[in-house]
Amino acid sequence: MGEQLSPEEKFQLITRNLQEVLGEERLKEILKERELKVYWGTATTGKPHVAYFVPMSKIADFLKAGCEVTILFADLHAYLDNMKAPWELLELRVQYYEQVIKAMLESIGVPLDKLKFVKGTDYQLSREYTLDVYRLSSMVTEHDAKKAGAEVVKQVEHPLLSGLLYPGLQALDEEYLKVDAQFGGVDQRKIFTLAEKYLPSLGYTKRIHMMNPMVPGLTGGKMSSSEEESKIDLLDKNQEVKKKLKKAFCEPGNVENNGVLSFAKHVLFPLQSEFVIKRDPKWGGDKVYTDYEEVEKDFAAEQIHPGDLKASVELALNKLLDPIRKKFETPELKKLTASAYPEPSKNKGGAKGNPKQTVDEEEVIPSRLDIRVGKVISVEKHPDADSLYLEKIDVGEEQPRTVVSGLVAYLSQEQLQDRLVVLLCNLKPQKMRGIESQAMLLCASIEGEPRKVEPLDPPEGSAPGDRVYVEGYESGKPDDELKPKKKVFEKLQVDLKISDEFVAQWKEQNLTTKLGQITCKTLKGGNIS
Repeated sequence: MGEQLSPEEKFQLITRNLQEVLGEERLKEILKERELKVYWGTATTGKPHVAYFVPMSKIADFLKAGCEVTILFADLHAYLDNMKAPWELLELRVQYYEQVIKAMLESIGVPLDKLKFVKGTDYQLSREYTLDVYRLSSMVTEHDAKKAGAEVVKQVEHPLLSGLLYPGLQALDEEYLKVDAQFGGVDQRKIFTLAEKYLPSLGYTKRIHMMNPMVPGLTGGKMSSSEEESKIDLLDKNQEVKKKLKKAFCEPGNVENNGVLSFAKHVLFPLQSEFVIKRDPKWGGDKVYTDYEEVEKDFAAEQIHPGDLKASVELALNKLLDPIRKKFETPELKKLTASAYPEPSKNKGGAKGNPKQTVDEEEVIPSRLDIRVGKVISVEKHPDADSLYLEKIDVGEEQPRTVVSGLVAYLSQEQLQDRLVVLLCNLKPQKMRGIESQAMLLCASIEGEPRKVEPLDPPEGSAPGDRVYVEGYESGKPDDELKPKKKVFEKLQVDLKISDEFVAQWKEQNLTTKLGQITCKTLKGGNIS
């Protein structure tokens, strides 16, 4: 592969659709002399999802350009990142990742014999590597280590030392894998610059760093394994793909933070020579596109309807997923999946005192709550009450929601209009004085005369639809709808408080999004309801 391409053609193929390249001139020099050696690493944590097709499509480009490509299954990194992968599951997670990554590559026609697969602990526990970790730790400051991992390592109030080691180990991997370049998402940039700063101090060569943009999730933010609503799993059935795409953020004419459009740009177009928008003949019939810019232009001009775009992406995506799903139908891979990602263990202790206790009663855990960031679009006076209600709130879906809440009576229109808020979105809708309330506005409050009430504040930069979760409960899937008789929220709400540091918590575990903590401005010690 790549023999018939000139160095300039190889450069264009290697760098297309990348957001940034650090070391372009060095890349061009190497291509004039020999083939580039590049690696892509993935920490074996949550199940890979469809956004992994973005690096896979770039790996296809690298191979077409004649590159020598190594894929690293970073099992030790998965453990160091706040133990996202428990030690006893590391080997099983690596096996799962290897099977699913290979299935993805086969799905897009990438020959596996041109790739080298490496497991991190095969060399990261060696004497030489360990000594280099110690050498590096004597040079890197705590500030630099924390800053480097800020967008990759899980951020908590009291970070573990392991998370501070993570960026340094990733830097050392470049030397021990003997590559010219590392490829990753733009969220890795700070780790890449740390590597460029410190590897020469150990006597090692500064490497090239190539970054692809982060594909927005279905809710508009980053697609993440820990946010169920933001992603489509590689093994999701056709019906689940349809359901998730139907709920995806895809506002007419809006090309910003549009995960459906981005998937077409970064996965479908690089892999296929054309993309077909399927639509009813009365609306002009199918239209074939050979250039992504034309798709984006027509969508921005509202010549492509969001429903048609979603249906077309769904069709193309299922073609990619079908061979992966088929491969994982074998008993061996079904068993591997169940072993690598076991269901949360059931608490059997209660059965001794009450044998009839149900699983629902045992597992009242925060991950069952669908808590999201919302943006208030309009606030109106309730026609049948002396209070306001939130007429429209954007929660990252096609249709805004309406919220009627008794706590809104303590707030003014100025406090609510156009602000970001935190909502519980999977309560059963119910009519409140003639208006259906479709979510609950979460506020901090302190009893007294008068009662003090403040809406919770999402972190800066949040977007409607961003998932809010309790630390330690990131991977669970929320109930589709909380059954009123089970009183799941009511049981959890007892332990929802504002800490002395004004952070929203459940049992002293922070409520957080991918961008940071949920807070409250002034009501220290308040209850959350």
